[in-house]
Amino acid sequence: MSNENSRTEVQKLKTLLQYQDKAVVSRMLVKNSAGNVTLFAFDGNEGLSEHTAPFDALVIGIEGHAEIPVGGVAHSVGEGDALLMPAGVPHAIHPIGGFKMLLIMIRGESE
Repeated sequence: MSNENSRTEVQKLKTLLQYQDKAVVSRMLVKNSAGNVTLFAFDGNEGLSEHTAPFDALVIGIEGHAEIPVGGVAHSVGEGDALLMPAGVPHAIHPIGGFKMLLIMIRGESE
């Protein structure tokens, strides 16, 4: 699914990346000047601490559930759910068990 040596084929996001014991693993699917698309797999209670991003990010739940606080408001994200995290707003990822998500980050016109 990468734009390097890209092939047009259907991929199963749930099986494209596997959980690893006590780890957060990721796989960049697309990266170019407009932004990037990354698949993440969080094992157990592994997550990401609060941080900000310089541009908008869209999380799409692929498997499992996570609590994702954005600007101090907690959101429950599960399979098939989407959540927009605005640029510059603090957010974190707190999985509840194993959690897979697709992260789409698009740069603005002035970035």
